[in-house]
Amino acid sequence: MRAVIDLIYAKREGETLGRETIEHLIEAYTADEVPDYQMSAFLMAAFLQGLDADETAALTHAMLYSGEVLDLAEVAGVKVDKHSTGGVGDKVSLILAPLVAACGVPVPMISGRSLGHSGGTLDKLESIPGFRTDLDTQQYRQQLADLGVVMIGQTAEIAPADRKLYALRDVTATVEFIPFIAASIMSKKLAEGIDALVLDVKVGKGAFMKTEAQARKLAETLAGIGEDFGKPTVALLTDMNTPLGYAIGNWPEVEESIACLKGADVPDLMEVTYALAGEMLWLGGVADSPEAGIAQAQSAIASGAAFEKFVELVEVQGGDVNMLHHPGQRPGREPAGEVVAPDGFEGYITDLDALALGQLSTRMGSGRATSADAVDPTAGITLVKHLGDPVQPDDTLAHLHTRHVAQLDAYRQAFMEAITLGEEAEPVSPRLRDRYYRGAWQSA
Repeated sequence: MRAVIDLIYAKREGETLGRETIEHLIEAYTADEVPDYQMSAFLMAAFLQGLDADETAALTHAMLYSGEVLDLAEVAGVKVDKHSTGGVGDKVSLILAPLVAACGVPVPMISGRSLGHSGGTLDKLESIPGFRTDLDTQQYRQQLADLGVVMIGQTAEIAPADRKLYALRDVTATVEFIPFIAASIMSKKLAEGIDALVLDVKVGKGAFMKTEAQARKLAETLAGIGEDFGKPTVALLTDMNTPLGYAIGNWPEVEESIACLKGADVPDLMEVTYALAGEMLWLGGVADSPEAGIAQAQSAIASGAAFEKFVELVEVQGGDVNMLHHPGQRPGREPAGEVVAPDGFEGYITDLDALALGQLSTRMGSGRATSADAVDPTAGITLVKHLGDPVQPDDTLAHLHTRHVAQLDAYRQAFMEAITLGEEAEPVSPRLRDRYYRGAWQSA
């Protein structure tokens, strides 16, 4: 392999690097043969000069094969997973995984934790008392075969290069780079043993991709990598300017997910969930089209099959299923306070700033500023009023869940600053914007 200093120089000067060169670099870094200071220099050179599609694919391949790539061939059916690029109130996975499994498509899901304003599926699941996300790969395979769904965290064997590189990107200002984001996401997803993938690429104030151009580019890059690796991949572009659903935080979002699995109508949340489910059931071969898949998913909710699959999942992974049947009994769930509309606050909610509310929920204890921080499983926000709703003085706008009761007044003020009122109600736009499949955008 060329000397690392030569690779840094070549990329700094805009040279395109070959697959073998990139793979050798990642292999050496994973084996601690390349120091962090040299890899930091390489990351910044790539960030500034860019990586083309072939270089991005090579980086993904190198990160993927830096560890174990699971083989799920012994599990019957087409294994399909979903990945979201992250947002505020995005509890879709909690509903979607058991829902799709209840319809006959195996769902192997390896998820992450919250960081910054965006929630993490693992933290939400672990807010169910006793729920374990630390299964090993053999338990992962066996549960998928037996139950049709498994939801765990990344194991030490899967994509170790990604863990090292992500930690380095986080401290070298190289996180917001689409080739790095795409390689990180896809190396982990491809290592799961999936046959197909559905992507929920979010755009807006509460998303990591703030502009539609950025989000479209990310969707195209992710889907392109999936197809290059022989995995049919669909990407949906969804709006994340306002929180998804009414709950923000770990247990608050579990409660809302339980309600939806039991048939509660949360229109924007279920719009996204059903759209993703339809795509997964179509790719999984049990529906003739995404539209037919949506109808199957709706039937699984109505029949109770989806909720029962969630109960089975929680029970097998050690969680207290009584909390699913009686979520109001979860210790610590009661709100510490509420936000009430003050005198003169009258009109219609025309904006709920997802980023501001996600950051507020994190301050209240639901998230982490660094990967080492602990989270409060019951902290967060439950909205009472959402986009388009009328507001009168003294109306309750939200419930606040936190142990930091001395800060309640500051939290109330921050909440009020995240709301915009108008004199007239404005139409609420659909969450779904577009669909990307096999190199083409189509209306969702």
